[in-house]
Amino acid sequence: MADEIINRVANSKLVTIDLEDFYPEGKRVVFDIKGWLLEGLVLREKDFRTQAKEHDWSQYQDNYVAITCSTDAIVPAWAFMLLSSCLEPFAKHIVLGNLEQLESSIYQDIIQNMDVSEYQDKPTIIKGCANKPVPTNAYMMLINKLKPVAKSVMYGEACSSVPLYKK
Repeated sequence: MADEIINRVANSKLVTIDLEDFYPEGKRVVFDIKGWLLEGLVLREKDFRTQAKEHDWSQYQDNYVAITCSTDAIVPAWAFMLLSSCLEPFAKHIVLGNLEQLESSIYQDIIQNMDVSEYQDKPTIIKGCANKPVPTNAYMMLINKLKPVAKSVMYGEACSSVPLYKK
């Protein structure tokens, strides 16, 4: 009679966190203002304000928006603030930057609001190998959130995890 195979991982107290599970659905959009600038470089206030007033902001309904300027133009802070105030009634989240910075900002909000009490004094694995664009910065934020409560924090899969922290 063969020995029974016991799944020690399934029977352990290990808790796994998969940041993909927290990935919010919604379209990610880059709003590049270079087209609103004279020759892509000069911001003319009157023209800029006119474009902002006439633009159909409703097309960004429930989108995550990264506002950027892909040219070397010197853009005053008020211009980005104006665009943000126009987008605010429609977009779920707005940042100044690129898509990676947008994802990082989204996850920053998620992790800050995450209740980690269920990981109290438990060995915890942060699952890697995401299929969705989870930024590396999110993993860094998560371990720092878990350290005060978790018994230990590892990265990877239960069968091949990398230890990162232990009380």
